[in-house]
Amino acid sequence: MAILKDPRQGPKPPFEKQTQDWPGLASKMTPKPDHGEDSYRGSGRLEGRKALITGGDSGMGRAAAIAYAREGADVAINYFPNEEEDAREVIALIEAAGRKGVAIPGDLRDEAFCQTLVATAVEQLGGLDILVSNAARQQTRASILDLSSEDFDATIKTNIYAPFWIIKAAVPHLQPGSSIIGTTSEQATMPSKDLYDYAMTKAATTSYVRSLAQQLAEKGIRVNGVAPGPVWTPLQVSGGATMEKLEQFGGQTPLGRPGQPGELANIYVAFAENDASFTTGQVYGAMGGGGLP
Repeated sequence: MAILKDPRQGPKPPFEKQTQDWPGLASKMTPKPDHGEDSYRGSGRLEGRKALITGGDSGMGRAAAIAYAREGADVAINYFPNEEEDAREVIALIEAAGRKGVAIPGDLRDEAFCQTLVATAVEQLGGLDILVSNAARQQTRASILDLSSEDFDATIKTNIYAPFWIIKAAVPHLQPGSSIIGTTSEQATMPSKDLYDYAMTKAATTSYVRSLAQQLAEKGIRVNGVAPGPVWTPLQVSGGATMEKLEQFGGQTPLGRPGQPGELANIYVAFAENDASFTTGQVYGAMGGGGLP
C-alpha cells in the first residue's frame, strides 16, 4: 500500500538568518537541503547511461546526480573549485550507488575550460548521452544602478555563455537518443525586481531549450528544461536573496514552503529516460503552486 506524502510538509519559513560567500555550500546551510540522499530509490531507468551535470555539487544538480546514479548512470559533475567539500559528498554518493563518479572542478566563465570539461567527461565516462546544464549565478541587487558591468558579465557568462560553449562542445559526441536538459526558472516568466540579470538569463534559457529542440531533432537529440520555483539551495544564502527575503523564503507559494532539490530529481530523470522519446522542447515547472512553466 502506497504511503501518501502531504505536499505541505517540509521546512518552511521563518528561516534562520545566514550568509555565505558565493557560491556557498549546502553542507553549511540551516536547515540542510534535501537532495534525495536518503529518499530517492532507483529502478534502472538510466542503466548504462553517461551524464555530465554542471553545478552538480548542490541544488538541483546534486539531486539529479544522485538520482541518475541510483537509476544506473555513470555521472561526471562540474562545480566551482571552492565547492569541493560538497562535491566530494556527491561523488561518494554516486560511488555508493555502484556507479562511476567523476569530479571536474573549474570556472564555467572560461570558454577553454568548458571545452575541456566536455572532453574530460567524454574520456572519463567513455562517452556522453545526458547533459544537464544546471550551474547558475544569482545575486540580488535592489536597483539596476547597483549592478556593475563586472557583476552583470559574471552572471551572463555563467548562465548563458557557459551552456552555449558546453552544448556546442557536447553535440558532436551525442548519439540519437541523447538528452540535453537546461535548468530555467519561474524567473523566466515572473521575474523579481531585484533579480534583473538572473531573470533575463532564465528567459534566455527557456528560449534556447525551445530553439535547440527544433534544431537538434534531426539528430535525434532531445532538449528540455526544468523550471523551479523557490527551492532551498546555496543560491539564496550566498547573495541570491536579501536577508528579509531569505527569512520568508518560499512562504508565498500556495504550499507555504520552498521546494527541496530532491523533489525535482524525478523530473530530470523523466526527461533523460528513453520513455520520454517524444518529449522535446518542453519546460516542466515545479513551483509549489505558483508561477508559469
